[in-house]
Amino acid sequence: MKIIAAALAAAAVIALWAVGAYNGIVGRNEAVSTAWSQVENQYQRRADLVPNLVETVKGSAKFEKDTLKAVVEARAKIGQVTLGKGVLEDPAAFKKFEEAQGGLSSALSRLMVVAEKYPELKSTQGFRDLQVQLEGTENRVAVARMDFNDAARDYNTAIKRFPGFLIAGFGAFKERPYFTAAPGAAKAPAVKF
Repeated sequence: MKIIAAALAAAAVIALWAVGAYNGIVGRNEAVSTAWSQVENQYQRRADLVPNLVETVKGSAKFEKDTLKAVVEARAKIGQVTLGKGVLEDPAAFKKFEEAQGGLSSALSRLMVVAEKYPELKSTQGFRDLQVQLEGTENRVAVARMDFNDAARDYNTAIKRFPGFLIAGFGAFKERPYFTAAPGAAKAPAVKF
């Protein structure tokens, strides 16, 4: 009788541990999804802000036409990339999304350099306000991406460690991708006028 009671107690402890481990992985998975939603939220804010910035700059200065064109083209490329919950499950779709966002970041960086080189661009209050908003948005995007990577790291670690990988295999949890720097991002952009 004692053996049966001990076996039942051991089975109960194992079952409770398995439920706790499974729920922990589910919580981490949801944290990754939440962080991804924040990344999308910041990218949407950026996408909404950029057209206003472009229109203001167009009215203030005509000589940065190529830079503005690059911003508009990069913004258009982002519109071509469709997002859904499946983007986190498809590394190729995730990479395509990341590249489109990288192109817009690069174009916006060039626009900011042009603004610094030509003080008359900064002469309008509207441009200054939008410039501050853009800088804030870029910072928010960077923070959201960092938070996403942190959540993905925590989740990926949990599903790869023993015994979490047993529970992850049972629950069909898959590794989440990370945001990475765009190729050549370490090199400062060349500014030509």
